Amino acid sequence: MKATTTETTTAGTKSIPKTKRNPHLSKDGKWHSFPKVPNLLQYVMSGTYYARTKVRGKPVRLSLETDVFTTAKLRLPDKLKELRKPKAEVGTFGDGRIKYEAETRNGYTSRKKRLIKLAPLSITYRLRCLECLVRSLAECLYFPNRTWKELSEQIRKDALDRLDSMKASDITKKVCEAWQTRYSSQYSASVFNNTLNTFRRVLELAGLSRDNNPAYDIGRMDILEKPIRLPRAEQFDRIISLVESSGAAQAQDCADLIRFLAFTGTRISEAKQAVWSDVDWQENTLQIHSVKVRGAHDGNVTRVTPLNPALKQHLERLRHEQKPQPTDRICVVSECQGALTRACKLVGCKRLTHHDLRHYFVTKCLQAGVDVFTLAKWVGHRDNGKLLLKVYSHLQAEHSQEQARKVKFGAAPLPLPELKNYNPILWL
Repeated sequence: MKATTTETTTAGTKSIPKTKRNPHLSKDGKWHSFPKVPNLLQYVMSGTYYARTKVRGKPVRLSLETDVFTTAKLRLPDKLKELRKPKAEVGTFGDGRIKYEAETRNGYTSRKKRLIKLAPLSITYRLRCLECLVRSLAECLYFPNRTWKELSEQIRKDALDRLDSMKASDITKKVCEAWQTRYSSQYSASVFNNTLNTFRRVLELAGLSRDNNPAYDIGRMDILEKPIRLPRAEQFDRIISLVESSGAAQAQDCADLIRFLAFTGTRISEAKQAVWSDVDWQENTLQIHSVKVRGAHDGNVTRVTPLNPALKQHLERLRHEQKPQPTDRICVVSECQGALTRACKLVGCKRLTHHDLRHYFVTKCLQAGVDVFTLAKWVGHRDNGKLLLKVYSHLQAEHSQEQARKVKFGAAPLPLPELKNYNPILWL
């Protein structure tokens, strides 16, 4: 008698009935497909969903980074578009450098898929960062034991040409890390971070995607907040007096610029643009043309600040002495750093810069009780005072203590008990 599939083929042993395989599982049982959602797979072992398609005739899978079915369905169209998008041809480092320089000189840059207008000073600074990047990268690649100053002009030119002809994909993570070690030891954290941004953008313009861009494997440096040390009121008056009596040809103009910066809180580049038509005597306001245009669509950003008593008196004196036209500049000179440094040295206080006078204005306003939200508008911050609270937190603590001392209660405080060998620390 012939044995059937349901009968025993060996004495005392029954055959195991065959089970029907799940048609939506791969042969190895690792991948689960979904007929109603084409191009969607699930890896059975982890539960993670993947997008699947063919690129140039070859099957390709890419993780959707989720194990939730509804989330995977939402992410699938974008991931398929990313997979099917033809990869940009990777060019040379010189291609990226030329494109970066062109977009910077045109006054625009791309950030998060939108165009951002650059301020004139930002254009200059970005070009300087590009120059530092090219020089330092060539130095790191070809002359690791020598400095740029030691090289002749011809050797420098050959090194830059060699760098420009280098494929962007040949710049590896190891090269970037060597550049980071060398460059970060020579420049401050802020300069390094800005140059790193330039490095990333150049390689991106050369055709490298973010995932393949080795400059993104380098972390930014932490910027330590420097303590703000400003002169006392009597020292500040002494500084202005020394500048006025220095005997220089433009001594009075330099002193007037110091007053204008300290009484308005403007940046030096904003003070250069201030003209007399910006002063509204009837409204008692001053219009300031901001040099930081980030976040502005048309690039034309102005702010209006009220004339405080010291600023109004200063402007009235200048108007009486100069008899200016509406288009004349309020500040005759464009900088006063030399005179300011000399006066600080004579007074015996820390050296002040033009930007320190902006700190001086903010400090005086906070000490006078101006609220942070209003002060942020005066100095041109669009964060409603977050940066002021971060930088000047020590002043807020002092102000808090002063306000606490003003609080009084009706009942008189009870006297401390008179105890022998009383130690208040032991009572805590």
